[in-house]
Amino acid sequence: MEAAAGTALTDLVAAGGCAAKYSAARLEELVKGLVPAEHADLLVGLAPADDAAVYRLDDDRAIVFTLDFFPPVVDDPGDFGAIAAANALNDVFAMGGRPLLALSIAAFPEELPTDVLGRVFEGARERVVAAGGILAGGHTLRDPEPKYGLAVVGTVHPDAVWTKARARPGDALFLTKPLGTGLVMTAHKGGLVGTDELTEAVDWMRTLNAEAADVVRRFEPGAVTDVTGFGLLGHAYEVAQRSGVRVHLAAAALPALAGALVAAEAGALTGGDRRNRDFAGPHVDLDGVPDALVSLAYDPQTAGGLLISIPADRAVTLAAEFAAHDLFLARVGSVEAGSGVVLT
Repeated sequence: MEAAAGTALTDLVAAGGCAAKYSAARLEELVKGLVPAEHADLLVGLAPADDAAVYRLDDDRAIVFTLDFFPPVVDDPGDFGAIAAANALNDVFAMGGRPLLALSIAAFPEELPTDVLGRVFEGARERVVAAGGILAGGHTLRDPEPKYGLAVVGTVHPDAVWTKARARPGDALFLTKPLGTGLVMTAHKGGLVGTDELTEAVDWMRTLNAEAADVVRRFEPGAVTDVTGFGLLGHAYEVAQRSGVRVHLAAAALPALAGALVAAEAGALTGGDRRNRDFAGPHVDLDGVPDALVSLAYDPQTAGGLLISIPADRAVTLAAEFAAHDLFLARVGSVEAGSGVVLT
């Protein structure tokens, strides 16, 4: 569906979804110049940064606060709103929390019909409700390039916060969604893959990580993060760096969306691919991995799955629980002593 007669949402932007993220390498340098807030109740802030901030209210409650927004990644307004909302809500799930309240962050050209904006907001509202939260307002600006997202507040027990910093040698690594959203969407615009492949990618991007997080919560995971704009290798490097370990990924085990490897083999790459290589590349060892799988691992994801480390002796039980709930799960590697990331 197009935004208006003759105008597709993605035609109005230079880059869509999480591929529009600021360079991770430049962001890392920028954040170095900020003095982290020091407060006994700030459980997660900038030292180090994670998927959301966490502030302890009392012995039993902490708030999780995040925001995320981006330009359109698809042309259908309802899908755009749902995907942008899922992407923001998933940051709360990645911290072990549950969403409570969300506010819209919106910027749209005045020329877009109001019913287009209405479908964006409705797509987002439906995802917020599905996540157990309330969409309670927001702020909208005029902007030639449309953008949408959410600021989200959730809750978590102070002793049950998930971060990127607790992976341990011997842990198994799992991923809860297949990879390749950036590749598929780029390839679809170029005519390299069809509508069926795009529809599958959109369905995954609309999918909340709520059910996956509910299962993982019972297993007291080590490190958890959601795989988004920095790609699997970028986020795996963050886990390795924060935890002081080496992340070992098995290239042959990486799950791919239909059409993603075809797109990679044809040379379809997003702008975020280069920025992700600049960020994580110096810390990644590649051992004879085919170029298409390397591209898949660097591909910026929008509303991607959770990357989870868990003690290896719980891996079989975790997989069985995911299967019992008919949820996707792929074992993609392990955690070792050392540093950086290796993809073999």
